[in-house]
Amino acid sequence: MRIRPREVLLLTVCLAALFGSAVSHVVPRAYTNGHDIRLEISKNGSFQVFFDAPVPEELTLTFHRSDESVLGELAPLQIAANSTETITVGLEPRHRGHCTVTANTSLPEDQFSASDVYVRVNVLETFGLDTFSSVVGWVYFAAWTVSFYPQIYTNYRRKSVVGLNFDFLALNLVGFTFYSVFNCGLYFSVAIQDMYFADHPYGLVPVAVNDVVFALHALFACIVTVLQCFIYERGGQTVSLAARGLLVVFALVIIITAIVAGCGVVNWLWFLYVFSYVKLAITIVKYVPQAYHNYQRRSTEGWAIGNVLLDFTGGSLSILQMFIDAYNYNDWSSIFGNPTKFGLGLFSVLFDILFMCQHYCLYRSRPDASELPTRSSISGTGNTHEAYTKF
Repeated sequence: MRIRPREVLLLTVCLAALFGSAVSHVVPRAYTNGHDIRLEISKNGSFQVFFDAPVPEELTLTFHRSDESVLGELAPLQIAANSTETITVGLEPRHRGHCTVTANTSLPEDQFSASDVYVRVNVLETFGLDTFSSVVGWVYFAAWTVSFYPQIYTNYRRKSVVGLNFDFLALNLVGFTFYSVFNCGLYFSVAIQDMYFADHPYGLVPVAVNDVVFALHALFACIVTVLQCFIYERGGQTVSLAARGLLVVFALVIIITAIVAGCGVVNWLWFLYVFSYVKLAITIVKYVPQAYHNYQRRSTEGWAIGNVLLDFTGGSLSILQMFIDAYNYNDWSSIFGNPTKFGLGLFSVLFDILFMCQHYCLYRSRPDASELPTRSSISGTGNTHEAYTKF
């Protein structure tokens, strides 16, 4: 069979039309050797800009600072055509704080991309304070992690959960379940992270591996404590109607938000944030039932004080770390500009102080009120005897 030149040409044109769209044009780009830089206020720094291909033509890179008071001005860079030479950009800190440096190019985006040229610069007072802050952070992480075990051990030793309020336990279990969902979703889901970076293109995912470990460990400890309630003596205690109603409200919030997200009104990142908001709400109310339970019984018997002491240690150190970082980076807005985080930490510490007052002052060495004796007078042979019965 003889193939004519005209047919060959026609076939070539068809193939080009069919597969041409699959061949994408590779746009040369510039990028940095890292995206995070820490500088002491008294020392200059720098970052490097690389090119993955020759620059198509002469261009100008201009830099933008998110906070001009933190860093000195960065001069524009003239890049020659066909250049692949690495460029070093100097940084001159002026004040403590946070500043994001981004770059723009004089060429259209379809010819050259500078979207990967950005650095987050943190200017601090001294690296010594930063190291001290890290040590404080690990100490309170350890304190909060261990704080679940005194209650578990107390229940095991007494073979009883009498004194541990079931409303507190139910709220705590649901709270850490939601907290685990939030942390795992944001840490492991690439789709969720893409949504986050779409809103914060130069940001960092606000969940680290230690957040995931802490949340899952806390959930595990709560589950163990709940299982103890089915094994040990509980004195007929159940979760109150008020707590059940509150949990139903939280469940409805999650369900309604899931429906709204499924309909495309909001994205799934926003849905995930709702889990964290509910956890914050639970943190505010969860200590109230236990404090009132202690007041009703006039006793803290069965409520592990070790849990309170460790939680107080962790909460106090977390607040201390916030003040250390605020001073070191001159970022007081991280405290007073975010009252939720600071307020919740302070709120937990205040409840810990209340529990310590109940344990060491108000109800010191007192047995459970359900076991306190009541006096009744009985007559004897010419004498009045005092007998005691439980009520």
